Amino acid sequence: MSNDFKLKLNHELKNIRKLINDPTLLLTIIFSLAVVTFFVLVPLWNIFLESLKVDKGKFGFGNYVESLTSTGNFQVIVNTILLGFVTSAISLIIGFFFAYVSVYIKVKGKKIFDFIAMLPIISPPFVIALSAIMLFGRQGIITNKLLGLKGFEIYGFHGLVLVQVLSFFPIAYMMLVGLLQMIDPSVEEAARSLGASRFKVFSTVTFPLMVPGLANAFLLVFIQSIADYANPFVIGGKFTTIAVKIFQEGVGNYELGIATALSIILLSLSITMFTIQRYYINKKSYVTVTGKVSRERELINSKKIVTPVFIALLILTSFVIAMYILIPLSSFVEIFGIKNNFTLKHYREIFRFKNRIAPIIATTNLSFWATLIASIFSMIIAFLIVRKNFIGKTFIEFTTIMALAIPGTIIGIGYAISYNRVYKIPFTNITVIPTLTGTAFIIVMAFIIRSLPVGVRSGMSALNQIDPSIEEASTILGASSRQTFFKVTIPMIREAFLSGLIYSFARSMTLVSTVVFLISAKWKLLTPEIMNHIDQGRIGIASAYCTILIIIVSAFMITVKILMSFTNAKK
Repeated sequence: MSNDFKLKLNHELKNIRKLINDPTLLLTIIFSLAVVTFFVLVPLWNIFLESLKVDKGKFGFGNYVESLTSTGNFQVIVNTILLGFVTSAISLIIGFFFAYVSVYIKVKGKKIFDFIAMLPIISPPFVIALSAIMLFGRQGIITNKLLGLKGFEIYGFHGLVLVQVLSFFPIAYMMLVGLLQMIDPSVEEAARSLGASRFKVFSTVTFPLMVPGLANAFLLVFIQSIADYANPFVIGGKFTTIAVKIFQEGVGNYELGIATALSIILLSLSITMFTIQRYYINKKSYVTVTGKVSRERELINSKKIVTPVFIALLILTSFVIAMYILIPLSSFVEIFGIKNNFTLKHYREIFRFKNRIAPIIATTNLSFWATLIASIFSMIIAFLIVRKNFIGKTFIEFTTIMALAIPGTIIGIGYAISYNRVYKIPFTNITVIPTLTGTAFIIVMAFIIRSLPVGVRSGMSALNQIDPSIEEASTILGASSRQTFFKVTIPMIREAFLSGLIYSFARSMTLVSTVVFLISAKWKLLTPEIMNHIDQGRIGIASAYCTILIIIVSAFMITVKILMSFTNAKK
């Protein structure tokens, strides 16, 4: 036992000596530790402290008692959990249907599935809600004009489930299609050759192999659903969720105690699900022996199966695409569903006023800089986690990945509470962090932290596929850690880096729940501006803003894709 301790101690001392001899690496590690501490853990800690404050500096659990015993607040918690389970279950069924058809059945137009999967990434999270109001609202085309229904309400639980399912089922599809492609066809064909029917093969072979993937997809959609702020705000009506209640209490009523207590409850739900996903589900593996596909799968081409599946698929796909197309269309008509004459009025209304152009410019500029920083920083953290050994490595890995499970509402209120004051070195007047509330810096940091987990995971996956001996050779030849990272590592993982650029930019441009707490008179952003116009009934202007946002994100995405194809051609 003592020998093991000595070996471990000598190993740690050796790592410390390496760090001391490489000041660039040491400073990078210290900087990374500081960033994840100050911009992930400190806001959470301050939310927790604020939730315990009761009267004049006293601490207690009064806010939690009120949150859990008050009829209204308790109902909000029940609403959120119910919404999460219903949305996740339906999204999982639709996502699995799309994935199974894509991998197993011979139908035309499969590339459209990937296009649908990209739509939630490039558009604001409330686009589906806005379309649902125009189609199924009180004056909706379908409910009022076609069916003649009077007083039909899309607002509430049923409307919210509809828009969340259409928004989040592509997440389940993207996770499941990859897992289905990894199942070796020879395993299923062996069962078929022994006389098993297609249904028997599916229920006894395919489905059991998919259990961990289905659980992962369910949990991920659940986290997205309970953390969603935009859709419940737009279409929730009287069906209030925790994310919306936090905003109402924190900003509307300025009851920070209740708002932060609800934040901790929401965070507990999200982290619990995240922990189950990460440490339990991932350990349950039902894969084939090699984990590789031995040969190409023979697709089902029986007309009895293909025809009904194709019809169902066509209806679902058309409905989803129509919901997204409706937004650009409504931006070019005077009053959608009432005065459908072509007009550019809504765009003129935006571009003739500087205060309406300002959110577009501000959001694009801040998103661009946040994207560059987040993409480089996520690759640096991935490099440190995969390639280096140092004290605090596990802390950085857990904190950055855990940020994926922290709802945006909590990050926003945490930043608003934490950085509305000056941080100084204890017993001195030396300022470490000035007041950041209302500045562009805090918005950029919010963008970075929200994009960081996906970038880090992408970078780690890419690095794990590269032999570390290539980087070790660079170090042996005298290159520093900085030179090795930028001249050797980055070129080898450039696809992960460029993909991270796309995700970070789209995420920053469409972020809502975090930034509603951080915007100021000087820094107005696009998504809160769109929500203000929806709230005021200016659907045309809101649709025009959404269309502009989608064009900006799509243009950036196409540019990066061209850059990726250009770099691949030069290989």
